[in-house]
Amino acid sequence: MKGLEQAPRPLRRFDLSRARGRGGPRGRGRSAQTSQALIEFALISPVLLLLLFGIVDIGRAVFYYDTVNHAAREGARTAVRASGSLPTNADVLATVTRQMIGAPVLQPCPQGPVTSATPPSNTAWLYITEPNPPTTVEAAPLMNAPGGEYPAVAAGSCSAVNPAANNAPIQVTVRFNLVLITPVISQATANRIVIRAAAIFRTEY
Repeated sequence: MKGLEQAPRPLRRFDLSRARGRGGPRGRGRSAQTSQALIEFALISPVLLLLLFGIVDIGRAVFYYDTVNHAAREGARTAVRASGSLPTNADVLATVTRQMIGAPVLQPCPQGPVTSATPPSNTAWLYITEPNPPTTVEAAPLMNAPGGEYPAVAAGSCSAVNPAANNAPIQVTVRFNLVLITPVISQATANRIVIRAAAIFRTEY
């Protein structure tokens, strides 16, 4: 029965193409492209992250610059207002703290002097003084405190307390130490930016 014997089946073309796709040149090409994309991303990602955090730092600086200026103005309004009980240092501190939106506000020397020392990280220092106060301790200052404060002599590194009256001008100064998070920018600015704002109003009492 030689005529009934079947001839060997030839290998189909689509089988060859499948075999080529599994381990052939095309598979190796896709793997090389994936590796190249990963390498490119690893090279460019530090630059993208620096740009991203740099934008965040610049936004924080602009935000706190506006906030500190607004806090100084609101603190000065509180210090000079006429009311049943005249304002005190504590009243001004409470007003400025509300405006600083969670940032700590301290009064190392409420009536000055306004020094060039740096406040703690992300913390504000508040001063209530006469306009253009000196940087040294004053034993007999001009009117440098809200009208509700009691007079007091100079103590240590802090100036004496002389409550304002007769529409004398009062200056409220806020100094805020903003610590940056972007390495390159922070190194260029000594790891911080000290934002200073002052407002001067005449007392209403």
